[in-house]
Amino acid sequence: MFPNGFPGRQQKAVLIVMTLFTMWNAAARMRGAAAAVICAAVLVSAGCGSGTRSTEEGSGSTAQFDPIAVVASINQWGMLAKEVGGDQVRVTSILGSTNVDAHDFEPKTSDIATVSKAKVLVANGAGYDEWATKAVSGDTTTVTAATTVGASDGDNPHLWFSKDARKAMTKELSEAFSKIKPDSKDYFSKRLAAWQKDEDKLEASMDSFSKKHPEATYASTESVAYYLMSDLDVKDVTPKQYAQTMLNGGEPAPADVQDLQSLLEKHKAGMLINNPQEASDTTNLITGTAHKSDVPVVDVTEQVPERYDNLVDWMNALVTEFDKALASDATSAATTPEPSSSASDGGSK
Repeated sequence: MFPNGFPGRQQKAVLIVMTLFTMWNAAARMRGAAAAVICAAVLVSAGCGSGTRSTEEGSGSTAQFDPIAVVASINQWGMLAKEVGGDQVRVTSILGSTNVDAHDFEPKTSDIATVSKAKVLVANGAGYDEWATKAVSGDTTTVTAATTVGASDGDNPHLWFSKDARKAMTKELSEAFSKIKPDSKDYFSKRLAAWQKDEDKLEASMDSFSKKHPEATYASTESVAYYLMSDLDVKDVTPKQYAQTMLNGGEPAPADVQDLQSLLEKHKAGMLINNPQEASDTTNLITGTAHKSDVPVVDVTEQVPERYDNLVDWMNALVTEFDKALASDATSAATTPEPSSSASDGGSK
């Protein structure tokens, strides 16, 4: 019907005109207004142009309909990716439950398949989620927290609790997304700036906490919140041998457990941080000692609890809990006499 080489867009225009003409004749017996509605509907459905699907990825009006496929190994970093990427990303977090042992997590075949299809993989690193980084395909962009701050295997892997790691990751994510969707660079920059304002408020709150509790101390069943407590200037008094054994995934010696119990009984720690995702007979024994000794116990999970939508809100909530715990311990210490050395020794054996 059309001569060879006739441009596709012109073909479509001719077809539209012919269709309009046919429908106009068919609508001749109808009232003018009704005919106009029919023709307008044809125009809208035809689009009179190349349509939104021909718009290149990342260009203004249609970018949100072609989001970047982002897979996060854990929901801590997945939430951060969503905050930076907004509606320009589609984020899937593999591990998001607080009811499992994250260190022993075994991904399903479907999890590995999801990771392999990611345009961007957001991982933690430092030996925490090797299963994810091993599953990526060659054209996947990988953003790893450990790499951004120079952490290595064997270092404390709970990097999302570090303000330096959070800030480094948001910057890396913004840059990674901007490379994939350069026309949305300003959008990602604005999202990053908005997140930074919330982070700045969090850090201001943390500074106020530090000034309020200048001599604060804590012990922990497992070093889950080490970076957060460091940022808060709270001193870790957990016996070193116990802490190192737990960090390496081992079972602490009875003597090391007794050292920690004795420390709690003598109120040498203002509070005990407990990771319920790493619960065991040993940690239950330690938390039990803390409760009996009126030392506040604050549970801190690794994955973000379901009631929080982002990392900053969760961090703020934890700072509030720590503040209450230390205030409670100060009241308890003022009214409870310190046990004698003989009584403490007998209780820990």
